[in-house]
Amino acid sequence: MELSKFIDKKPFVIAGPCSAESEKQALKIANDIKDNADVFRAGIWKPRTRSNSFEGIGKEALTWMQKVKQKTKLKVSTEVATAKHVELCLESGIDMLWIGARTTVNPFYVQEIAEALSGVDIPVFVKNPIHPELSLWIGALERLNKKGIKNLAAIHRGFFTYESSAFRNEPKWEIPIELKRQLPNLPIICDPSHIAGNKTLIPEISQIAMDLDMNGLMIETHNNPPEALSDSAQQITPVKLKSILENLVLRKKKFEDDILSFELNILRKKIDKLDQNIVETLNLRTELVEEIAQFKLENNLTIFQLERWFEILYKRREQAINLEMDPKMVRDIFELIHKYSILIQSKIMKEK
Repeated sequence: MELSKFIDKKPFVIAGPCSAESEKQALKIANDIKDNADVFRAGIWKPRTRSNSFEGIGKEALTWMQKVKQKTKLKVSTEVATAKHVELCLESGIDMLWIGARTTVNPFYVQEIAEALSGVDIPVFVKNPIHPELSLWIGALERLNKKGIKNLAAIHRGFFTYESSAFRNEPKWEIPIELKRQLPNLPIICDPSHIAGNKTLIPEISQIAMDLDMNGLMIETHNNPPEALSDSAQQITPVKLKSILENLVLRKKKFEDDILSFELNILRKKIDKLDQNIVETLNLRTELVEEIAQFKLENNLTIFQLERWFEILYKRREQAINLEMDPKMVRDIFELIHKYSILIQSKIMKEK
């Protein structure tokens, strides 16, 4: 993809309320954050799960965004979900747009937005889809890029999960890391508000995002969070925003000291050796899985053995706890190993 570099500082900060609720509210928040933010954000159209929820003010709020821009000199941004939204935002001089998770998941919606933006190279941020499907995320970016949008960035806002979690949306950091590997010139902004779902986790998530070399943060900021009309639990005050940004530690990408670089390389070589052992062990395990598949085939047994799978999970979990490791990490690893064990056995039985 052909991209332009329009984010040239770290962290690039986008802040403002989940929703624009009134002209007074928008101006108050914008004025309070203008010294700490690069862009003022506010939702105008809110795609809510239930129809009786607050769904945004709509077109009227665009005039409030114009006043924010005039009075504070901040750039302004809002979410678009339809071609009509794009048209109204362009007419109102909105500086930047973002596509939400519910829209990213649907290529038809993204294509309509891309068509509406054809010939207008306005900065566009694309949030990850609700579920961890990297191809959908990249596909949305590609559709926009093919219509001439070069000022593109991704927003990592976490992923829906059915499992019990400390987060509203699981961060699954490996997904944006893989996005960065595939599109190294693409800026990635972290949205700790939607990942956290509550204000207490926002500082920690913001720091992790910086440690992973993300380019910026989108943080929902409200002058009176408890009274917010949407997502009140995950919004912070302008004072808290200032505190979070002041306490961020921005680490270096590389050592300037040759001795420190040498010491780090020694540790990395140890990791490389262990990784080599892991791959060799996985190869030996695969050979055993193939033998098991042949044995099951000869004795007319099903591939998946529920009791055996529960036994593996229990024993590996106990081992992780005894070694003071994270049992969830170990479970996740063995779920992946088990998935490929099933695939290998299925392939062998199918060939026979």
